[in-house]
Amino acid sequence: MTEIIGVTFPIPKSYMGRFFKGKTVFIKPATCFKEIQPGMKLVFYQSREDTGFVGEGVIAEIAFDENPLNFFTRFGNKIFLSSDEVNQYLEYQDHWKSTRRRKGNVKKKPWMALVLKDIKQYSNIEKPERFVPVGGQYIRK
Repeated sequence: MTEIIGVTFPIPKSYMGRFFKGKTVFIKPATCFKEIQPGMKLVFYQSREDTGFVGEGVIAEIAFDENPLNFFTRFGNKIFLSSDEVNQYLEYQDHWKSTRRRKGNVKKKPWMALVLKDIKQYSNIEKPERFVPVGGQYIRK
């Protein structure tokens, strides 16, 4: 099996530029995270329009929390989304009952924060060999 060197997640084009203008914390519901660790890359996959890999950052820290709004206390305005945008997302998810059920108990899926350093934008969009699912995928050597 090949070595995992990073991870990629789709990010809408409308949010992508924020990483190249000073935002250094990527948050999302925790998926595709068990194999990642500090020092690996997060490769930015731009979705919806002009799709492809547009840049990368090195993962400096990984944090988890059941309430994504708690990340704003810890990371403040370094997060690429605003607290209003996260609230809108949470309301949308509540509408669809995005929870895991175990033995009658409802448990919300944890969120993760990837703190990035050495963020760089590629000069050209690089097309992936295959589709990048919403849950993300590992990048292998």
